[in-house]
Amino acid sequence: MSSPGERAPVGDSVAAGRSAQVVASALVGARFLPIWLAMGALVVVGAVFEPNTLDNASWSYVLPYATILAIAALGQMLVVMHAGIDLSTAGVISLCGNVLVGVSVGSGHGLTVGILVCVALGALVGFVNGLLVGVVRLNPLIVTLAVGQIVLAYSSKYAREHTISLQIPGSLASWAANKPLGISAVFWTGAAITVVLALLLRWTAPGRRFQAVGANPRAAWMAGLRVRSHVVFAYTAAGALYSLAAILLAGVRITIDPAFGASYLLAPIAAVVLAGAALSGGLASATSTWIAAIALTFLTEMLLIFGLSAAMQYIVFGVAIIVGMLMSGDRAASLLGRLLRRLEAAGTEVTETTS
Repeated sequence: MSSPGERAPVGDSVAAGRSAQVVASALVGARFLPIWLAMGALVVVGAVFEPNTLDNASWSYVLPYATILAIAALGQMLVVMHAGIDLSTAGVISLCGNVLVGVSVGSGHGLTVGILVCVALGALVGFVNGLLVGVVRLNPLIVTLAVGQIVLAYSSKYAREHTISLQIPGSLASWAANKPLGISAVFWTGAAITVVLALLLRWTAPGRRFQAVGANPRAAWMAGLRVRSHVVFAYTAAGALYSLAAILLAGVRITIDPAFGASYLLAPIAAVVLAGAALSGGLASATSTWIAAIALTFLTEMLLIFGLSAAMQYIVFGVAIIVGMLMSGDRAASLLGRLLRRLEAAGTEVTETTS
């Protein structure tokens, strides 16, 4: 054993560093692994009890709608990473759907202008949310719920005054109906957005700063990072992603109705949490969020094919979400962390005893 004045052997330091890396990797993996296992379990259940859930007709429904939910959930993920929550999702999607028709069809400006206006409008709503939450320091739950209601009310007013037809531009419907390599173009678009976002968060300096601010705002502020600016950016980017989800949903649905976007109030939040993100902020995974969106949509399709009544579908869906929360990646990572700390403490005691 080395004397108090001597340095610890270099080999011990390297081993300790490697051990810390293994522990960190295990904790991150445990956080995001459960949703992948749950998706695999759903596929096995479908294959055993109702193989029709896995045929082409079923996936032709699941993939486009799962993609739309995933894009909205990615926006929600950015907000949750900064310990926020956004309940304006449904309002933004409804407004952008109506504005897309009003600008591109009603006003005759064309699809490109309609898409640009929608994205700008979604980002504007997100920017307002970000200012009220990040700068004014208002409660995100109350603020986004209020903003969402205001946006939803204006969406109804806009639809009455500016929407001549509920039909979306034919070019958007034709594009959404395309199936490159046999899979919906909506899916490929959503997959590309997810990959780009995942790469930006993980492999770029701004992305790593964004994650660092969400994981520990106080430490980030002490390091000189602008915490409030990151919060505003998170809500703004989320609003832009909601608008993209609205455009994709319009392409799939072909028409805009009064309930357009209503189902996206809470589903994106469920997808983010089931994917392993903690509502207290911190790390999140874009790819796991994507898988969570597919799992939720696939579960809905399974319940329809099983022929369950509407009441039973809501019961099973609710129970599945509760079980998913109980087995969420965040809880799994916390349990694994406590276990590893106990093992490390036990190992330290053994080492000291033998020394």
